[in-house]
Amino acid sequence: MRTAVIALHYQNEVLHPDGKIRLGVAEGATGRDQVIERAGRLLSGARAAGMPVVSVRIAFRPDHADVIQNARIFRDVVRLGAMTEGSWGAAFLDGLGPLPGEFVVTHNRIGAFHGSSLGDVLRVLGAGRLILAGVATSSVVLTTVGQAVDLGYEVMVAEDACSAARAQMHTAALEVMSIVADIVRVDDALAHL
Repeated sequence: MRTAVIALHYQNEVLHPDGKIRLGVAEGATGRDQVIERAGRLLSGARAAGMPVVSVRIAFRPDHADVIQNARIFRDVVRLGAMTEGSWGAAFLDGLGPLPGEFVVTHNRIGAFHGSSLGDVLRVLGAGRLILAGVATSSVVLTTVGQAVDLGYEVMVAEDACSAARAQMHTAALEVMSIVADIVRVDDALAHL
């Protein structure tokens, strides 16, 4: 069974200190650099092993007319003018973006499968096992893991390449996901490759 790495929301808006959305890494968090370093190690290790990497991003129209504002996070995106297509905030953080020829999937809800081409991309790649990592653990990672399991994928989460705005949210999300996914550290995921 082929394994693919799914890199979720490694975008400026949630990882860069000047980003507008603080769901990924808490403002002023001391662990920001470690999460970025581990994410980079996961991506480069997967690529070195010949494993496909799919980068998933969230982005909206510049006027935010496509945002369904049924949840606080979506209302905040509109209020802050965040994650607009073509903006610096929606771009991938330097060093964590896709390489030429890799698949990039754009979505506009919480889970990465909903309304996106992610399922089609994974079918093209022949992937049946996924290693997920990204920000925030408590939103896109948690929701995408549940969707992936429901769709029949075997799932592993690289916990130390994930982050949430508050440490307790990160820990709680990992505990919830451990019911349906293997929770591992980046070094263990790389050893699995």
